[in-house]
Amino acid sequence: MDTPQKQMLLDLKPEQAPTLDNFVVGANAELVERLRGLSDTRSCEALYLWGAHGSGKSHLLQATAAAVEGSRPLLHLRAADAGAGMTPASGTLLVIDDLDELDPEAQIALFRAFNAARFLGLALLLAGSAPPLRLELREDLRTRIGQTLIYEIQSLSDDEKAAALRHHAIERGMLMDPGVVHYLLRHGRRDLPSLMAMLNSLDRASLEQKRPPTLPLLRELMQTSLDLDNQ
Repeated sequence: MDTPQKQMLLDLKPEQAPTLDNFVVGANAELVERLRGLSDTRSCEALYLWGAHGSGKSHLLQATAAAVEGSRPLLHLRAADAGAGMTPASGTLLVIDDLDELDPEAQIALFRAFNAARFLGLALLLAGSAPPLRLELREDLRTRIGQTLIYEIQSLSDDEKAAALRHHAIERGMLMDPGVVHYLLRHGRRDLPSLMAMLNSLDRASLEQKRPPTLPLLRELMQTSLDLDNQ
């Protein structure tokens, strides 16, 4: 049976629902404004986002879907759930994550959606792990994706990550050792979601163990997490 500490460390789910307002923008301001514009029912734009794991693709897709809900029809799918029957209604925003995992039938359905977009007033928001030319998809679909507005999600600088972590700590009411953020950036995983998750774990451990959120406690947590990963 898992110990409470082990369960705590493995709980990496974000505590806030993704929104466009709580996305740390960095150098992605133009992209975020484009995504806000998809709430307009007159928008028929097609966007493709790509970036490394942890860059925020899924956050942005979920946040945009939440932002448009109620203002226009929405079809939000992971690639594994898309299929031949994918038929967006008129005016729909079609959102698909993990595009490189589409099966052959879903690729055909998406190609048809591209063809019908102009006549049905569709907007498309798609995301994958690589630029369009490197997607392992049928050639006609890859060509269509290459004709969309393409955004590589820009990574945050260390200063931007540090500012985001400090802001997150303030929101949680953490009276944190100033060296915690610096240590996390030097020794933690580089993507912001993992850094935030470890900060959340530090806060929970501090409350459960009635210890301040200091560097010694952070080192203990990170060592325990490393031990679990190596099991």
